[in-house]
Amino acid sequence: MKPAASEWRGPVSLFEPDALAILEIDATRPLAERMRPTSLGDYVGQEHILGPGKPLRSQIERGDLTSLILWGPPGVGKTTLARLIARGTKCDFIPFSAVLSGIKEIKAVMADAERNKRLGRRTVIFVDEIHRFNKAQQDAFLPYVEKGDVILIGATTENPSFEVISALLSRAKVYALRPLTEPEIVGLLTRALPMLRVQASEDLLQQIAVYSSGDARSAYNVLELAAAASKDGTITTQAIEDSLQRKLLLYDKSGEEHFNLISALHKSVRSSDVDAALYWLARMLEAGEDRMYIARRLVRMAIEDIGMADPKALEQAMAAMQAVHFLGIPDGDLALGQASIYLSVAPKSDASYQALNKATDEVRSQPAHPVPMQLRNAPTKAMKEWGYGKEYQHAHKFSDALSTMECLPEALRGKQFYEPTDRGLEARIAERLEEIRRRRHS
Repeated sequence: MKPAASEWRGPVSLFEPDALAILEIDATRPLAERMRPTSLGDYVGQEHILGPGKPLRSQIERGDLTSLILWGPPGVGKTTLARLIARGTKCDFIPFSAVLSGIKEIKAVMADAERNKRLGRRTVIFVDEIHRFNKAQQDAFLPYVEKGDVILIGATTENPSFEVISALLSRAKVYALRPLTEPEIVGLLTRALPMLRVQASEDLLQQIAVYSSGDARSAYNVLELAAAASKDGTITTQAIEDSLQRKLLLYDKSGEEHFNLISALHKSVRSSDVDAALYWLARMLEAGEDRMYIARRLVRMAIEDIGMADPKALEQAMAAMQAVHFLGIPDGDLALGQASIYLSVAPKSDASYQALNKATDEVRSQPAHPVPMQLRNAPTKAMKEWGYGKEYQHAHKFSDALSTMECLPEALRGKQFYEPTDRGLEARIAERLEEIRRRRHS
């Protein structure tokens, strides 16, 4: 496997004969540094901006680069992408730390960039953690960006709308980078194994990917620690547990244990055993279960087991699903816990679930009864003459909006599918339903 590039040490052209000497591989460097790709073809992730025909990919291929901001969480490849952009557009690359530098350093770097421009060379200034610069420091870049002396690439984990001055934002295109997916991280870890001269099962690599939460650097660090702690060239579960300082709960997401755990969670919620529900939820979270799968199952529990006894249960479950999608891991896990508690302590009723089942059974087992004439719409004169809509009773013309009109087919009159319980809100619904049925059939 081709060695990856290490850190740049000051201004350097990627195309000078001695450039590769500066990038010599040092086995003492962290694995994440040694694994940095040297070409866009080796770069993993961010297909939404780097895939064939996507905007940033097209810019790089044309060599028509403008200043840009790379916004995304840690470990998704912002610094690496900036280097590859400079290489792909044949620009000199000057890394610049917003943590360690001020206006004096900015002016010195810009002087180098101006000299490069006079020599016909373009310069990419890469500013890591650009959100840490104050307004005056960010202002110092403006004249050089406006004149085209430099191509500014800023990297930030914070929303640039709040952390980067508007004048700079208007001159730079913002690209949002996404957390890497679990398969993408597993692929990266698999490629790193030969460099560490170790072996590891795909299950263990998958578990590292789960705990890294889309951060490739974090995943590399865990793998490197586990490799150092392993014997006989094979990474073990114990080595990863020692590296993570937590126990691994491995299980096949499509296998029996997956279904056993979700069944245990569902039945604990149905049984109103909040402590058991939290335990099984925690088991699934720690094992790396797909959070949206759990959220979908909680929505199902709210519908099937609580129903009209507490209609707000569905609202809580849907809100939890949105929170998981919005917050991700680990913050979204708190929403799953909150929803599990709410569903567990809520009054239970499967009456609405059973009501639909009964209606469905009726439809499947009996002929398709015609719609009563009084319920049919009559958009034409002929249809009115045929009796469509005749004897229709508009509910709002009656006291309490209750008419005596029959809405079921004649063969099913008097049939009752919904039988509410006396639990929670459904007790009040039962009273109201009894009054409605009595008045409609009196």
